[in-house]
Amino acid sequence: MADDFELDTGDIERRMEGAIASLRTEFASLRTGRASASMLEPIMVDAYGSPTPINQVGTVNVPEPRMVTVNVWDKSLVGKVEKAIRESGLGINPQLNGTIIMLPIPELNEERRRELTKVASQYAENGRVAVRNVRRDGMDQIKKAKADGMSEDDQKFWETEVQELTDAFIKAVDDALENKQAEIMQV
Repeated sequence: MADDFELDTGDIERRMEGAIASLRTEFASLRTGRASASMLEPIMVDAYGSPTPINQVGTVNVPEPRMVTVNVWDKSLVGKVEKAIRESGLGINPQLNGTIIMLPIPELNEERRRELTKVASQYAENGRVAVRNVRRDGMDQIKKAKADGMSEDDQKFWETEVQELTDAFIKAVDDALENKQAEIMQV
């Protein structure tokens, strides 16, 4: 009856990859002292009555290593975009030039770099927790199948499969954190 149990490892892997993708998005929003268009991705602008990503109200460019510009398409939204950037917590002071908002990226000091590595560590821990939650769901499916009559050999096989996936994704989270911390601390 339960001998034909087939754990959908593809689904587990997809969900774990989703946790890694979410972590990469969070890492992209961390400032590293270099200008990057992705640092503005998490910022939402109250445009036309609903929160809208900044890249949907204007063109985000990086004309030089320490400057990001946002060319706002609708003049009426310039103030709202500027306000959203100021309130985002990025620590950047926008400068207006018509419909173009210039964001000079200041050099990071040592204390701010250490703070950002702590934030990156927190993001990584959230990523690890998300991966472990997916692991728990997989293990619960296996326990349910065991209760329905799955053999112990099959149970061990599937638990090993899930654990190997988990270990691989936890290692990916740790590697991503290590790379991000090195990038942040680079002067």
